Amino acid sequence: MDALLAANNIISARMAGKMRYLDSREDEQERGITMESSAVSLKFQVMGRDAAGERSPKTYIVNMIDTPGHVDFSSEVSTASRLCDGALVLVDVVEGVCTQTIAVLRQAWHDRLRPILVINKFDRLITELKLAPVEAQHHLTRLIEQVNAVMGSFFASERMEDDLRWREERERRLAEKKDQLADEADATVNEADEFQEKDDEDIYFAPERGNVIFASAIDGWGFRVGKFAQLYAAKLGIKEANLRRVLWGDYFLDPKSKKVISYKHLRGRPLKSLFVQFVLENIWAVYDAVALNPNHEKVAKIVTALNLKIPPRDLKSKDTRHLLSLIFSQWLSLSTCVTQTVIDVVPAPSIAQRTRIPKMLYPDLYETTIEPKNKLEEDLFTSNSASDACVTAYVSKMFAVSAKDLPENKKKPITAEEMRAKAREAREARAAAEAAAKSGEHTEQPTPTAIAYTPPPPPRTDEPAKAELAADAEVVLGFARLYSGTLRTGTSVYGLLPKYNAALEPTHPGNVKNLVTATVEGLYVMMGRELVPVDFVRAGNIFAVKGLEGKVWRNATLCAPGEAGIGEALEADRSCLINLGGVNRAAPPIVRVALEPVLPADMPKLVNGLKLLSQSDPCVETFQQQTGEHVILTAGELHLERCLKDLRERFARVEIQASKPIVPFRETATKAQDMAPTKTPNAPRGTMHGSSSSNIVKFTIRASPLPQDILDFVLQNITILKKFQHDRRARDSPEAQEKALAEEQEGVDIYGDVVRKPSVAPEQFWEALQKACEEVGGEWSDVTDRIWAFGPQKAGGCLLIDARKSGAPFSLKRRLERIKAGESEGEERGVRDFDTHIETGFQLASFQGPLCAEPVEGMAYFVESVEIDQESLDKEIEQNRMAQVTGSVISAVRDSCRNGLLDWSPRLMLAMYTCDIQASTDVLGKVYAVVAKRRGRIVAEEMKEGTSFFNVTALLPVVESFGFADDIRKRTSGAASPQLVFSGYDVLDQDPFWVPTTEEELEDLGEKADRLNIAKGYMDAVRERKGLFVDRKIVEFAEKQRTLKR
Repeated sequence: MDALLAANNIISARMAGKMRYLDSREDEQERGITMESSAVSLKFQVMGRDAAGERSPKTYIVNMIDTPGHVDFSSEVSTASRLCDGALVLVDVVEGVCTQTIAVLRQAWHDRLRPILVINKFDRLITELKLAPVEAQHHLTRLIEQVNAVMGSFFASERMEDDLRWREERERRLAEKKDQLADEADATVNEADEFQEKDDEDIYFAPERGNVIFASAIDGWGFRVGKFAQLYAAKLGIKEANLRRVLWGDYFLDPKSKKVISYKHLRGRPLKSLFVQFVLENIWAVYDAVALNPNHEKVAKIVTALNLKIPPRDLKSKDTRHLLSLIFSQWLSLSTCVTQTVIDVVPAPSIAQRTRIPKMLYPDLYETTIEPKNKLEEDLFTSNSASDACVTAYVSKMFAVSAKDLPENKKKPITAEEMRAKAREAREARAAAEAAAKSGEHTEQPTPTAIAYTPPPPPRTDEPAKAELAADAEVVLGFARLYSGTLRTGTSVYGLLPKYNAALEPTHPGNVKNLVTATVEGLYVMMGRELVPVDFVRAGNIFAVKGLEGKVWRNATLCAPGEAGIGEALEADRSCLINLGGVNRAAPPIVRVALEPVLPADMPKLVNGLKLLSQSDPCVETFQQQTGEHVILTAGELHLERCLKDLRERFARVEIQASKPIVPFRETATKAQDMAPTKTPNAPRGTMHGSSSSNIVKFTIRASPLPQDILDFVLQNITILKKFQHDRRARDSPEAQEKALAEEQEGVDIYGDVVRKPSVAPEQFWEALQKACEEVGGEWSDVTDRIWAFGPQKAGGCLLIDARKSGAPFSLKRRLERIKAGESEGEERGVRDFDTHIETGFQLASFQGPLCAEPVEGMAYFVESVEIDQESLDKEIEQNRMAQVTGSVISAVRDSCRNGLLDWSPRLMLAMYTCDIQASTDVLGKVYAVVAKRRGRIVAEEMKEGTSFFNVTALLPVVESFGFADDIRKRTSGAASPQLVFSGYDVLDQDPFWVPTTEEELEDLGEKADRLNIAKGYMDAVRERKGLFVDRKIVEFAEKQRTLKR
């Protein structure tokens, strides 16, 4: 980025690479990594050909966003990709494809961006790995193949989905046709409906196609093969376009015929490929002469041959890095190469939006593009910036800046005219003072200054505090892109929040809360840390907007019918309203910390600071727990560190105490070999008899571990269960919907779930679940129609099953079918009255398990009988004590479910990180030691061909991961660095209540079981944090205590 900024004369070319201009935060500069997205708008003039074919300069405006590469800040990449049309994907030439590379490529694929592959740190092949040019070509070929394999996997998965969709559609049409032509023997679908194959040729990276840049940003150079084709075309007498095609790959120059031949015609001759001969050997020669074996004469020859203008003083410089950058920046300029590639590969907004906008409007769309349905879509697809075009802007995130950094609050530089006026006033004042002194009016006259200074009137006592507060305040701006129309300051626009439903009327109760009006107070072009105020913004540009504070939380779509803004009637403007949706978060926040101020009086400041932080960081969740604690959820340890720093220094400006990181667990149970006898005699394991107060309601519930196949299927399709829940709620009254929505937002307590892609369509869910149950067999084969509810929070890995012998089962599937048909849920009196309370008890038990009040996963609860004493119930109703009865039923069901789980062998499930570590062979042992010490396990290791590096993949419990990155860097002296990505939950196969009982165990461990039970340690730590009872002895082993000698 520095090289591009230097080309625009924003920073000095000498400082490019050292300054890191877009890393404007202090901690970004210290650590040398990017933590926040920064945008910059650059202007380039490039020589092009006009309609007549003559060369003339063309001006391009390129909007660029610099995004972080660290896995903790992947949400910054998600927010930026919605605003862009192309992506420069940087890959380290030595490290190759990492976890984050795949994530970035997937994001670019999902958002239909045109990617450009930048193979960076090319100098490491020469100076660090010391490869020969031929070896380097093999290494680069393998690297490009790896990246293309990733792109191919995205294409393949999409085509498989297309194929399945096409088959289903074809079968549906066949069935319809059969119904229409029932008399005929058979029906066939039109031949025109054949499956359309798609070509995947244009999705891959190929140097000859110009979408691969080979670069070394630190030395300021970069090139595409087209650059060398241009240099050698005349020399070799080959057309430039033809040479570009053969300059990469297995093509060779026949020294006798001077013709380009393929590898088939080598006939065993040891020829070097064109890429090695004409490209790599030249670069190797420069590095050899300047850095590896310094030779001033060779350098002088190279400079003369390349016709470069380098002062003799610099040629004799001992600073090899500076000399390299001087030679390369003139010969293979990085900024020119990147700019030219962006112009060639990334289409203009008017072309790019034709394929990108349809996917935003219709996420389930699978065609490349569609025809616009109305004027609004037409304006969006063509990026129309006319005054009558609909104004549509998408705010992808909010960011906070200090009020004193806004251009309107900065000191304006004095113009030459103002300086002359000031000097004139000063001269006049001096002349007047001298005249007064001569006439003797003032005996004591102070020495006149060059410029007259008029002190301002003394401020009132309360004003300085206000002024200081205003100067230090943080202002929240929107980070946005304009897709159509022209946006001016002072105009009023509609702000559509992500939950706005375009299918409903704007005045619908569900939409009123999600539709706000805002006035554009200011528009700014972002130049890294600087903001440049502008009066208007045209379609296709990225900008910052002021005036959304307090109205837009994180993202929104700004709409207006035209440049003039919105009218008074909402109905008249309805045609311009469109919701471009929210940003999908790639990594869920997993690290949770409770915060409190050092001084309790600063609590309001902390609450306000948390609001600002949550608004300005797309990957932070902040909320208040039922215990009253203020909690912050972050993506990782580094992200947490940055958030706490921001709170202390920018948003809250108070001293803050943070608790130890709170990590999520899950609870489950398994069938172990040696379990304690069942709690209910003469009944299957897990059976619990329970009753409400006064034995009015008696019930039997049996808990059983859920088979793995069924559990995997349910967890994979949790989003479908949430959709069913949402559909049920849609029929409720607005008040009920509002209440449910508030409950859903509070339910952030169930956190750290991996967002999985459903394996089936919603309408096929029950059918697929039935199939999974039949495969398991036994009592599970007919469970589907008897599923009462899922839990926790009505969508999770626990099942409540109606196994009562009498009457029809209380089936969730049937209730959903009735709702779909538009019928009411039809409740029966009597036993059915208590069904909702039994379900509530189950939801509570699955939300807070018996081990340490964490959510339960992988358990099924069979309700085998429910008996009601009708006489006693009528008496309670007469005495108006029904609330006590229902409360006791809920408590009894909850306790029975918890005890049922404990009847099996309980287990804790640990949240796990997938840890990718790249390390050299000499520190591999130390890496293994650190992973083993933190109870991780190595999953895979492979050596990168042609290097001495190993790629190690490990699974590491999140609870043990704090300080892991620092620990591994210290032990390996910085030679290994891990990347941690949350991957789900894994069972810790150890019973928290286990104590040695058998003769062998007692002999091995002794009565005291000195060896620590890891599961019990985790369980007790969570219970202690939550204020639950912990079974711990204060004095462990009395006979082992010693009195110290005096």
